[in-house]
Amino acid sequence: MRSVKLDELISDNMRFFVFAAAAFLLLAVVAGVAVFFAVLRGEEQVMVPNVQGSELTQALLDLQARELNPRVQLRNSNSPYDRGLVLEQEPVPGSIVKAGRNVRLVVSQGTVLNRVENFVGRDVGDARIDLMALATAAGGPLLVLREPVMLDYSSEPPGTIIQQSPEAGTEISGPTRIEFVVSQGPQHTFVTVPQMVGLSVADALEWLGSQGADFEFWLAEAWDGDDGDGETVVRQSPPAGASVTSNTRINLTVAVPAELGDDEAFGLFSHFMPQNPFPLPIALDAVLPTGERRRLVELDFIGGTFTAPYRLPVNSVLVLSMLNREIRRETVRPW
Repeated sequence: MRSVKLDELISDNMRFFVFAAAAFLLLAVVAGVAVFFAVLRGEEQVMVPNVQGSELTQALLDLQARELNPRVQLRNSNSPYDRGLVLEQEPVPGSIVKAGRNVRLVVSQGTVLNRVENFVGRDVGDARIDLMALATAAGGPLLVLREPVMLDYSSEPPGTIIQQSPEAGTEISGPTRIEFVVSQGPQHTFVTVPQMVGLSVADALEWLGSQGADFEFWLAEAWDGDDGDGETVVRQSPPAGASVTSNTRINLTVAVPAELGDDEAFGLFSHFMPQNPFPLPIALDAVLPTGERRRLVELDFIGGTFTAPYRLPVNSVLVLSMLNREIRRETVRPW
């Protein structure tokens, strides 16, 4: 009986040791598999995408898709239009790295190109031209003028910039909107109409332009006593010496020439333009059949119907422009 019990005891112990060994082996296998997959994941290889030139938001999405960690650095650049774009990256595009690797991105924060200049006291037409020239030189608009400009009465001549925002001296690092407050002149301005009968059309236009006056030319057959050949004023209204407000229309009549040369035409150029809050620079040129370009009229015009007499070779082309932009062409036909 005693030996049987010992055998049973030995058998039970053996089963326990076998079970323990099997459990230990199973745990070792599981742990080994876990370590294997952990090592395998750590060794996962990915290709670094090319994000140079991309906007930062897009670059971050591209790196996240590859399980790469961005590290962003900001730097000034040579162009305001680089602002927010990735300038450099490390590692370089196409590199094979482990997932989870840090990728350094150098992102442009723009550049301090200049300071806003002082436009106050300048004519708004000249300021527009300067802004267009600045945009051409920089490859894009740096200062974008808010249109329409704000207007106010002041003692400054009409069209003069009396306020600006941002103020002069403000640093700009990219495209910036600028606002002008422009003078309409005094609220009540009176001018004395000069003697214009007998003036050449060119001289009459020069005075009208200097005053920013509203005017209209008319053509008429010569009356007895008129001493005009189509290039001088023969009648005017209001009369010389009249005191009128600056927006009063001045009517000037030019006599039609009695004779014209061969292939020569006389006429009245007319074009309606929207009323401006202040006079803007316009020009009327004639392109002759020979190709020569001749400036006929250059003045500041308030708007409305612009008229100007001309005496030119047939088939000349009249070109009207405002702020250096062509707005009308017309071919001269026989009278």
